[in-house]
Amino acid sequence: MAHPKSRISKQRKRKRRTHKKATAPQVATCSQTGEKHLYHRAYYDDEGNMLYRGRVLVKADVEE
Repeated sequence: MAHPKSRISKQRKRKRRTHKKATAPQVATCSQTGEKHLYHRAYYDDEGNMLYRGRVLVKADVEE
């Protein structure tokens, strides 16, 4: 296994890692329901239907 010849200081290591940050997720708003959701993911509306890109994928079960 490779071993470093000298120890890397905390300051040098932290300078290198300053650009590795999590970005804020992109949030979309459905044009039909107004629900906020993440891009490229299915989401549920108020009635319990699963939607994706404004289309109903799975209808909610009707319980009486």
